[in-house]
Amino acid sequence: MQKATKSSAAPPPAPTDIGILLFPEFSNLCLANAVEPLRAANSLARRPLYRWHFLGVQSGTIHSSSNLPVHIETRLSAYPGGDILLVMPSYGHTAHATPATLAALRACAPRHQMMVGLDTGSWLLGAAGLLDGYKATSHWDILGSLAERFPNIDVVEDRYVIDRNRASCGGATTTLDLMLALIGRAHGATLALNVAALFMHGERDPRLDPQARLPDDRILRAAAALMRRHIEQPLALSEIAKRLHMDQRRLQRICKEKAGTTPAQLYQSIRLAEAQRWLAQSRISVAEVAYRCGYGDATAMTRAFRRAVGQSPSQYRRALAS
Repeated sequence: MQKATKSSAAPPPAPTDIGILLFPEFSNLCLANAVEPLRAANSLARRPLYRWHFLGVQSGTIHSSSNLPVHIETRLSAYPGGDILLVMPSYGHTAHATPATLAALRACAPRHQMMVGLDTGSWLLGAAGLLDGYKATSHWDILGSLAERFPNIDVVEDRYVIDRNRASCGGATTTLDLMLALIGRAHGATLALNVAALFMHGERDPRLDPQARLPDDRILRAAAALMRRHIEQPLALSEIAKRLHMDQRRLQRICKEKAGTTPAQLYQSIRLAEAQRWLAQSRISVAEVAYRCGYGDATAMTRAFRRAVGQSPSQYRRALAS
C-alpha cells in the first residue's frame, strides 16, 4: 500500500458554543451588545469563532421590554451545555429567581466552562449559589441589595468582572465591554480591538478635558476607534496621539503592554480587515480596495496583505468563491 506523502491540514477549532438565557422583559440593548460582537468576530475572522443559541426556562417566544419577540430554541433544562452561558434577566430579576429556575441553573453549571451574569444576571447566579466566593458586579441599581442579600459574594462596583469561570457586568452598555474582553482572552487583543473599532467603541471625545487620565485599555480602544474612522485617509500616528491628548511614546507603550503590538501594526490590521471585507462582499477591483483602505497603490496593499493573510488579495477572493 502506497504511503501518503502529504498529511491533510488540521480542521479549524470548533466554534465557542454560547447559550443565551432570556427571560420575559429582557433588554434589547443588552442582547444586541452580547450578540453583535460575536457576529462581528466571526465576520472579521472569516470563520465561525462563535455560535449561539437562545434559551428559556420555558419554550415558545419571549418578548423583550420593548416587545421584540425572540424564539426560544431550547429549554434550559434540555440544553446539553456549552462553553459559556449568558444569563440575561434584565427587568424583574427577583421575580425570575424561582426555585425551578435556580435549580435549573445549578444543574446546568457543570455543563458550562463559564457562567456569566449580564446586567441583573448576577442576582440569579447569586441566588443559585453560583457566585459564592467569587468577585462579581451588577447593575448599579442593585449593587447594594446584591451585597446585602448574598454576603458570600465579593460585590464590586465595576463595568465588568471576570473571576476564574464566572463573569458579570454592570448593565446593558457594559455588556459590550465584557464581550470584547472575552473575545480578547480567547482570540487575542487585536481581534477584540478590531471588533470594538467596528462599533466605534471607545473613541475619545476631543472636547474632553485633556488632563483627564483614562485607563490604558480605554485609551487603546479610543485609538483603534480613531483608526477605524480614518481608513481611506489614514492619520499619522502623531496625530492620533495628539487627538488622545498624549505623546506618541505613551501610545506606543500602551499598545505594546495591552495588545502586544505597535500602533502601526494595529492600524494596518484594521485596514487589512477592511480590505478583507471589501474583497469578500464586493466585486470592486483590488486597486479600488487598496485606495479605500488607505494604500497608495495596489502593490503596497498586496505586499501587506500577503504577509498578514498568506495569500494575495486576488487569491483570497478566488478562494472565497471556490
